[in-house]
Amino acid sequence: MNNRQVRLKGLVIKEFLQIWRDPSSLAIAFVLPVFLLLLFGYGVSLDAKHIPIGWVVDKPTTETAGFTASFAQSEYFQSRHYGNMKSAKKAMQFRKINAIIHLRGDFSRQLFKQNSPAIQVIINGVDANSARLTSGYVQGAWNKWITHLAEVRGIPISKPVIAEQRIWYNSAVLSKDFLVPGLIAVIMTLIGALLTAMVMAREWERGTLEAMIATPVSMLEVLLGKMIPYYLLGMGGMLLSIAMAVFLFEVPLLGSFWVLLVTGTLFLLVALGMGLLISVVSKNQFVAGQTAIIVTFLPAFILSGFIFDIGSMPSVVQGFTYLVAARYFVTILQTVFLAGNVWAIILPNAAALLLMAVVFFSLAIKKAPQRLE
Repeated sequence: MNNRQVRLKGLVIKEFLQIWRDPSSLAIAFVLPVFLLLLFGYGVSLDAKHIPIGWVVDKPTTETAGFTASFAQSEYFQSRHYGNMKSAKKAMQFRKINAIIHLRGDFSRQLFKQNSPAIQVIINGVDANSARLTSGYVQGAWNKWITHLAEVRGIPISKPVIAEQRIWYNSAVLSKDFLVPGLIAVIMTLIGALLTAMVMAREWERGTLEAMIATPVSMLEVLLGKMIPYYLLGMGGMLLSIAMAVFLFEVPLLGSFWVLLVTGTLFLLVALGMGLLISVVSKNQFVAGQTAIIVTFLPAFILSGFIFDIGSMPSVVQGFTYLVAARYFVTILQTVFLAGNVWAIILPNAAALLLMAVVFFSLAIKKAPQRLE
């Protein structure tokens, strides 16, 4: 073992000892992923189920009973009946129900008449996403019921288009299968960028960086000594997250586990490079931590496609997302988990991560102090 290897080994051991003395690093690497995965896996859902709806039936008939019964068997709705529109509207004002379905007294007579609305649907639009889903569910339930009723009675009904839906990659349409893989990128951003953003700044604050510069240790060796322990912590957090995703939340892993490891390494290198660059430039732990959250965590959470669809964003914001490393890794994660090894998607995004890793490490080395001033 040559002198450089001995020095690097000593720096790595020193950093591991520092991590061991500071339990917050281990907590961020292993406790925080568990907390976030449990929170998003069980507590956060984009699925609209058990939507409370209020029924107002002016004149009960066989048809109104059949229509309301079709909703009672659905997992998407929870039906509540009101005697009049006034009480139903009051219930909506107090957020007890999200929608009102009003069947007028001439409901049965107007069913199959052209250009004659048979039902009135009022939806609470405060939550726009929930309102859209509720509207779609009610429309779908209505079309299915009226078509079935027409077939039973032998009444011809105009059906210019018959839609047969087929959902690929997430056939169960479960939001956790979409959220949990993307959350791994957010977790690794926290581990890689937030922790490494502190390491060089801590040396600046304590005055120990000058002592290391005065020794034969090169700045490249110092940066590698800082990076290697946090790389191992980050990969440990990633393995824990993948295990929880597959075995606890039962997210299907259709692609290769080794592809995840390789691309995860590339993304973690990007996160580590960003953290080191922030740490070298800021020279203050508080400033470094705040900068890491603003520059790395928030863009990874908001602009990566983890929750919000990038295609729905304004064009200027979509262009900005290309600077967010998590965008590329979230795409890889969701592809490998839910679609498999789609190389046309994996390889370009992996190449983008490799380029960003080279850029950030080059900047970190360039900005790091090479000698005492």
